[in-house]
Amino acid sequence: MSIDYVGVAELKVAVEKTGGLVVLAESFGHSVFKDSLLRVFQCGDNDLGLSSNGIFEVNFSKDIKIQGVLGPCASLEKKGPLCSDTTIGQGGTTAWKMCGLDKSTSLCLIFDIVKKENPDVIGQAANNQFYFQFLTYYQHSSGKMRLRATTLSRRWDLIAGFDQEAAAVVMGRLVSFKMETEAEFDPIRWLDKSLIHLCSRFGDYQKDSPSSFVLSPRLSIIPQFVFNLRRSQFVQVFNNSPDETAYFRMVMNRENVANSVVMIQPSLISYAFNSGAEPALLDVASIAADRILLLDSYFTVVVFHGSTIAQWRKAGYQNEPEHKVFAQLLQAPLDDADAIVKDRFPVPRLVICDQHGSQARFLLAKLNPSATYNSDAPPTPGGDVLFTDDVSFEIFLDHLQRLAVQ
Repeated sequence: MSIDYVGVAELKVAVEKTGGLVVLAESFGHSVFKDSLLRVFQCGDNDLGLSSNGIFEVNFSKDIKIQGVLGPCASLEKKGPLCSDTTIGQGGTTAWKMCGLDKSTSLCLIFDIVKKENPDVIGQAANNQFYFQFLTYYQHSSGKMRLRATTLSRRWDLIAGFDQEAAAVVMGRLVSFKMETEAEFDPIRWLDKSLIHLCSRFGDYQKDSPSSFVLSPRLSIIPQFVFNLRRSQFVQVFNNSPDETAYFRMVMNRENVANSVVMIQPSLISYAFNSGAEPALLDVASIAADRILLLDSYFTVVVFHGSTIAQWRKAGYQNEPEHKVFAQLLQAPLDDADAIVKDRFPVPRLVICDQHGSQARFLLAKLNPSATYNSDAPPTPGGDVLFTDDVSFEIFLDHLQRLAVQ
């Protein structure tokens, strides 16, 4: 039990079924709450685009059936032949009520492929197209009712149309839902088995030869997403209160793919004298004494100064005219962090910290532990090590390859 437990976990069902907004902050005076509240009432190009009184309806070809929806909606109990016998989330219907929605509101639909009795029919259907039609009725903030119709046609070619980022987000929503509804569910085992099955089915390899294993470029990042999902706040509930876990899952369940991917696998940008701003690996090896890192994990934005940069800043070099370049280097990640904070809802927590400082944990917890306290190789000069027993991505990938080729 957390001392600041306020009951968000118990309110989760009500918030999601009514499409409400929720913000979890340390206090009403905290910038996360105050700035998020201002964003709700913001007008202009960057407003949330809040709408209400929505109905979401689906139509599709007879080759598939709908199992349910994961996201901020409530079932309208519109049953029919398109509904699957298996239900996930808000199932048993082809229409849902969305009392509140905004520009980034996203629903996750789970479908079931209709099994054919004749195997020849299956082969024939594999070459045919199937379609989806999504109808969204809603009341715009101007008061006018609008209808948005989206019709898609696809072929039964999984690899050609595979979206790795969307797949990672679906796995994140699905594993969160299973953790809340299935008492004996083991999320790590489920994620590992799903990934191994995917790799053994679609990977290119020689049997019992891990070194020959190769994934298609359309699938190559999935292992990395699953590795970070296993370590994320959606799966690892230890060290988080029930309120925090429910809050993280509620936000992911309504955000679009781009935002949700950042929650699962944060982005890292490096700033240095000789290179400027450039993407960096989400790895402890990216830490250097003469480098500034900007981590965006959606809920938290971290500006991390290497030890040498921190010493120079504390000495006040940035205030001297001959060190304008250093002052610009310090300011660049702060400007980028401010841009992220201003355009996001809920507004993330901004953490500015130094290497070896106590708040550096916000960055270290998200990095791949390629160098730990029990590693054989020493850390790079000016680098860092992680005090963790978690396996690194390299070891995770080695195990995956060995199991996939069996």
